[in-house]
Amino acid sequence: MVCSNSNAPIYYSNLPILLMRITKVTTKTGDMGETGLANGERVSKNNPRIHAIGSLDKLNSFIGWTRVDAEKDIDNVLEAIQQDLFNIGAELAVPDIEMNLFNNSRLDWLDNQTDIYNQQLPPLDEFILPGGTELASRLHITRSECRETERYIINLSEQEFVSDLHKKYLNRLSDLLFNLARIVALEKGVSEISWEYNK
Repeated sequence: MVCSNSNAPIYYSNLPILLMRITKVTTKTGDMGETGLANGERVSKNNPRIHAIGSLDKLNSFIGWTRVDAEKDIDNVLEAIQQDLFNIGAELAVPDIEMNLFNNSRLDWLDNQTDIYNQQLPPLDEFILPGGTELASRLHITRSECRETERYIINLSEQEFVSDLHKKYLNRLSDLLFNLARIVALEKGVSEISWEYNK
C-alpha cells in the first residue's frame, strides 16, 4: 500500500498485527491505569513507552490542525509526515518484533524536503520570535511539540531499545517544521522579528 500524496512512497507492512481495527472506542480495559501494547502486553499508562507513543499521537494531532490552513504542497508534505509518525508509533507499540514499517528512505525523504525549503529562505543571523501568521504560528507550536516528543523518545531509549531512525527522524522533523514556518511567513510578506538579547 502506498500513500499517493507523497513524493516518496510510504510502505505499510501486511503483518497480522496491523490488521487490527478499532471496533469500539470505550473498552473499559484501561480503567485501572493500564493499557495494552500491540503485542498484547499490559503496561502502566505511566510507562515511558506509553508516554512516547502518546506524545507521537499529540504531535500528529498538531500536524493535522496545521494542515487545515496549509496550501497543497505543504499539506502533502505534512500528510506524509503523519503517515511516518503512525509507522513509528506502530513500531514502538511492538517492542519485541522487527516490523520494518520505517526505513532509511523516509529519513532521506525528510532531509530532502528540509533542503528544498531551506534553499528558498534567507540565512538567519539570529534566533527569531515564533509567530508571523496563523499558519506559521501553528507550525512553530508543532515544531516545539516535536521537540517534546523527541525528548520522550530519548528518555525511552535510555531505558529500552529504540531505533536510531526514530530518534533521527524526530530530531530532523523539527528542523523541517521550522523551515516551513519561515516559508509560510515569507510568502505572506511578514517580516521575521529577531531576538533582541541586548535589551
